[in-house]
Amino acid sequence: METDTITAISTPIGEGAIAIVRLSGPEAIPVAASVFEGKNLLEAVSHTMHYGKIIDPETNEIAEEVMVSVMRAPKTFTREDIVEINCHGGMVSVNRVLEIMLSKGVRIAEPGEFTKRAFLHGRIDLSQAEAVMDLIRAKTDKAMSVALKQMDGRLSSMIQRYRQDLLETVAHVEVNIDYPEYDDVEEMSNEMMQQKTKEVHDEIEELLQVAKQGKILREGLATAIIGRPNVGKSSLMNSLVQENKAIVTEVPGTTRDVIEEYVNVRGVPLRLVDTAGIRETEDIVEKIGVERSRQVLKESDLILFVLNNNEELSDEDEKLFEAVEGLDFIVIMNKMDLEPKLDLKKVEQLAEGNPVISTSLIKEEGIDELESAIAQTFFAGEIDTGDLTYVSNIRHIQLLKQAKQSLEDAMASLEMNMPLDIVQIDVTRTWEFLGEIIGDTASDSLIDQLFSQFCLGK
Repeated sequence: METDTITAISTPIGEGAIAIVRLSGPEAIPVAASVFEGKNLLEAVSHTMHYGKIIDPETNEIAEEVMVSVMRAPKTFTREDIVEINCHGGMVSVNRVLEIMLSKGVRIAEPGEFTKRAFLHGRIDLSQAEAVMDLIRAKTDKAMSVALKQMDGRLSSMIQRYRQDLLETVAHVEVNIDYPEYDDVEEMSNEMMQQKTKEVHDEIEELLQVAKQGKILREGLATAIIGRPNVGKSSLMNSLVQENKAIVTEVPGTTRDVIEEYVNVRGVPLRLVDTAGIRETEDIVEKIGVERSRQVLKESDLILFVLNNNEELSDEDEKLFEAVEGLDFIVIMNKMDLEPKLDLKKVEQLAEGNPVISTSLIKEEGIDELESAIAQTFFAGEIDTGDLTYVSNIRHIQLLKQAKQSLEDAMASLEMNMPLDIVQIDVTRTWEFLGEIIGDTASDSLIDQLFSQFCLGK
């Protein structure tokens, strides 16, 4: 595969100790060597680093003092020659080095193009490429562990095994179609088709059963904090975030907007949203906040419903119970350090089996119990990132659902004694859906779209 040479800054823009300009392609080493004063990079052994200076070809002056890494194909991320120039981590210095590379005829990389080249050169498949971005965006160590396993090819291996099983089954059916005079072949084909479709169907179903948890680990649990004004919603958010992100006052209605923050609760990333109190109000600004809160409620995976233990249950509280009916929520009876006035039995009745936790946020009591309840609600209290393979990508989940449906169509056709060549259509469709996960049957436009979401230097 003939490709040109690309370059980009592969570290975040801003001040830091080190910034890296990466080159990949057939001219990566010669281009770097032409402006490098130090060891002759053309003769450098692969996977070595060399101290020297980058010389500006226009002025013949020193542009930057650097360390240069040389990595020769095919044992590189892109399976092309790669050079990484380690500069001082300032905006001016790293951009100056980048401009010098561009002046030598190297092209600026498109977003995700380094990873795309790794995919196109067969070093990784599409699901592994997507795991690279998941790894970068991981909010917790558990999410990082899931991404690492996917990047290591665990999901890919499973998908390839399913596809191979289906391919062998389809090939067996083809023999039956080509040689119909052998009756025993037809009987064997039916049995084999029934067995294999059920086996693959059941394994896909097992993957989908933990897909919700995988999606949560990847994207975070959309969590809304609701309750009447001044019950302690902002204090709860501050306790979970462990810093004062929200203003806490004694004046009802202080929170005028939706505040978002990611927090790590026992390995579960919570996309925490502190909302304006949901109530009737004439204040225009607060009214906008209330409407946003209602919308957030509809889009949430989990709701933390805060009540004031020092006040009797109000009509507003009961309306909020109606609003969260059918959703996953945890009731938090706050201000337990004050005189209790809430009717606990009535609260538990309205909670309808959802957890009820007592807290005194001002004394930081009850947070451990709350975190335990959150983990219990979505992961049965324990997150297994050891042997369990999580499907976390929404694209993968959708394709697995389509593959499962195609296999169910095939199984239904077999039960109705439909001809095997008809059944084969659904099995082949399943094979194609699974291939789209790892990129074997993905369209060029889909591949371009996926890699366009990557950062520029990755």
